[in-house]
Amino acid sequence: MHSWGNSSRAEVNGLARARELPGGSLQVRVPAARRDLDPNGPSVSVVIPALNEARNLPWLASRMPAGVAELIVVDGHSIDGTIPRARSLWPQARIVHQNRRGKGNALACGFAAATGDIIVMIDADGSMDPGEIPYFVDALVQGADYAKGSRFKPGGGSSDITRFRSAGNHVLNLVTGLVHRTSYTDLCYGFNAFWSRILSVLALDVGDGDERRWGDGFEVETLINIRVHSAGLTVTEVPSYEGPRLHGASNLRAVTDGWRVLSIIARESRALRNSAHVRPAALEQLLSEQTEQSLADGANGDGAR
Repeated sequence: MHSWGNSSRAEVNGLARARELPGGSLQVRVPAARRDLDPNGPSVSVVIPALNEARNLPWLASRMPAGVAELIVVDGHSIDGTIPRARSLWPQARIVHQNRRGKGNALACGFAAATGDIIVMIDADGSMDPGEIPYFVDALVQGADYAKGSRFKPGGGSSDITRFRSAGNHVLNLVTGLVHRTSYTDLCYGFNAFWSRILSVLALDVGDGDERRWGDGFEVETLINIRVHSAGLTVTEVPSYEGPRLHGASNLRAVTDGWRVLSIIARESRALRNSAHVRPAALEQLLSEQTEQSLADGANGDGAR
């Protein structure tokens, strides 16, 4: 198992702290004990979609916990040297080139390439701390199918989200709850992890061609959350702290992407009502596999994972 992170990082206790980095950026220190992944635990693939994030990758590398089995950087046609920087930081990382544009398409391409038992999705801009990954893995090992990061659970927070974006997230959360009967505390946050066995339920379309599809953009997080809930999978929300982007400009367009989120909420509702989605068959297969695994674990005296 490869060691992608620095196992000698210091623990940070007490209140969250921020210190200025070169160029005036802030590095937010999260008040959680830092630790590495269990070498005897499930294998973990970390998928990082990146578009012109060369300056942010070194911080991400410095915070990556040891024990990550596979690191996949999905490049979105970067022009700033993101790929050479990724290769210099992680010589054994897999570089995947997305076939269309948008964060959702990048994640779909990365998920399709992942081989680990667990897949973690995390942004490349330095706003999400890879040091939190072991806590997401804990939630999965303890029985969740999907570990959902939340800035609004006790212990989470954000020094980046604006009042406008926070209000928009709250409204979208309420709409999703009304339409799909969800109870997420943070709908539009992209730090999440799940067992690779549920990929068929997510049904993200890598596809061919360059025509943009629903789910290719920032709405992908809402799409995943709705599909996980609709499939009846077990979800655990994990408190997470979001810091500011370290370098560069965000690719998020609040109004346009907010409209795409609203549209995906409506489209998924129609798909479920019309029973026109492929996920029921995928879910049946998943449940069958889980039942067989539980029976095998019981026969071996291992218990449920």
